Amino acid sequence: MSNPYVLVLYYSRHGATCAMAKQISRGIEQCGIEARLRTVPAISANCEATEDSIPASGDLYCTADDLANCSGLALGSPTRFGNMAAPLKYFIDSTSSLWLSGALIDKPAAVFSSSSSLHGGQESTLLTMMLPLLHHGMVICGLPYSEAGLISTQTGGTPYGATHLAGQNSDRPLDETESALCLAQGKRLGRLAIQLHA
Repeated sequence: MSNPYVLVLYYSRHGATCAMAKQISRGIEQCGIEARLRTVPAISANCEATEDSIPASGDLYCTADDLANCSGLALGSPTRFGNMAAPLKYFIDSTSSLWLSGALIDKPAAVFSSSSSLHGGQESTLLTMMLPLLHHGMVICGLPYSEAGLISTQTGGTPYGATHLAGQNSDRPLDETESALCLAQGKRLGRLAIQLHA
């Protein structure tokens, strides 16, 4: 049996959600459990194209086994009209076999998102990302208000999960508060994964 890990699964088009995933992973690993970074391939509206099984750069593509065997999940996506991006939704929609087997029941999960504008649908994206995780029987873990950054933030950060304001050109880096909230979310998820795995 392999060592326990928390899966940090994300889709990122311009790099902002990937940067968040890395900060969340740092928080998870500070708890003493592995963070396994995975992404999903882009999809085409014209046809169902195939991608190489290993991307040319960046993190590996997620497999059903990566998800089935995790001790916890952090799920991240840029906002797309107040919802998760299609590539991530496409992957989640393919997990019915895990739903049938109950593989994710009682495992902790957290969500995170990035948008170009401050009111770009961050909270609705987080809330809608939670729905399939609830159907899988996962235990949703948000960000408590004991995290001072939730009160002071002028950019990203919600009690539903970490968020980031990427700016009009999607090139604004994570600020100090956003980074701290990502780290805190990772730590909380890591602690819960260890406790629930035991």
